[in-house]
Amino acid sequence: MKLKGAEVLYPEGFDQRPVSLVGGVIAEQSGGPVVDLSGYRVLPGIIDMHGDGFERHIAPRRGVMRDLGQGLMSVDAELAANGITTAMLAQFFSWEGGMRGRDFAERFCMALAEARASLLTDMHLQLRFETHLLDDYDRFEALVAESGARVVVFNDHVPHDALSKGKRPPRLTGQALKSGRSPDAHLAFLQDLHRRSDEVPEAVSKLATRLAAKRVLLGSHDDRTAEARLAWRSIGVKMSEFPETKAAAQAAHEAGDPVVLGAPNVVRGGSHSGNVSAAELLQAGVGDALASDYHYPAIRQAMMRLVAEGVLDFAGAWKLVSETPARILGLGDRGQLVPGLRADLVVMEPETGRIGATICGGRISHMAGEVAARFLAAQ
Repeated sequence: MKLKGAEVLYPEGFDQRPVSLVGGVIAEQSGGPVVDLSGYRVLPGIIDMHGDGFERHIAPRRGVMRDLGQGLMSVDAELAANGITTAMLAQFFSWEGGMRGRDFAERFCMALAEARASLLTDMHLQLRFETHLLDDYDRFEALVAESGARVVVFNDHVPHDALSKGKRPPRLTGQALKSGRSPDAHLAFLQDLHRRSDEVPEAVSKLATRLAAKRVLLGSHDDRTAEARLAWRSIGVKMSEFPETKAAAQAAHEAGDPVVLGAPNVVRGGSHSGNVSAAELLQAGVGDALASDYHYPAIRQAMMRLVAEGVLDFAGAWKLVSETPARILGLGDRGQLVPGLRADLVVMEPETGRIGATICGGRISHMAGEVAARFLAAQ
């Protein structure tokens, strides 16, 4: 198949040279149908480095979704409609219970493994580990190995401030219900996690060393200070995901470590929780990739906003969701429209940013409107 007439984003910039697809890869030349995509842009497929928007498909209400495979089919459709061809599904392994709980994490990993062959989008696992679960390190490490998770991100969501003051943390009752404990039992559990904080640094360091030896990409989440970021770096945790301050982001950037920012932050014009603006960081040259975080459409919306506001040109903005994520994740077979790489690409309306078609590994995962009509008319 050959796609002609479109503005195509090649590594050197936009050009109207046709794109040829053969056997699931970009080719120098091809036979077969020729699709006229004049008026559209053809871009490398989006690589989403961190997204938990799948949760609303997996369990929109407690107990509703018993077959996780059916939910993953719905996730597949939403990812494709937003131009995402590679998705890192960010699944918690946490004390918080519910869809963030340890039992659910194991169930979800198994469901993804079983469903993967039937999915069109290339989905991978990012496992988010709560560092204070000191009695579950072996269990978590086994899950990383069994699931083949490519990325592990370390989190600490224990409400230390409230616990250190002897107060009941916010949202205690809701978390207790999700975890299957009474509020008092859940409070006692959190207090025990908090009391053992001094044991955490050594345990995390040893776990990070073992995981890095297995070529798992390691990241920290919500870094607040430069000192904290550099401490993570010293134990091999190189990626900084959603840093909360400019100082933390700058420390990672100056050390040569990848900085992943949230696309919803760009779309909103700033963080919903008062953290540093992702657009300001990008304008300062700090930031390597954008991720959907909790809302898959945010990636393409963020691209359009960054370009409209003059923060980056289109080619520079698109690298944040294609070429650079591929490099960070070690996925050398995608991220650019280059002969021999996977045929992962999107067809976009330049004015609106609407995705007319998504092709993943040479297979159509989404197609709609005028673009669909042109493919059907191709000879």
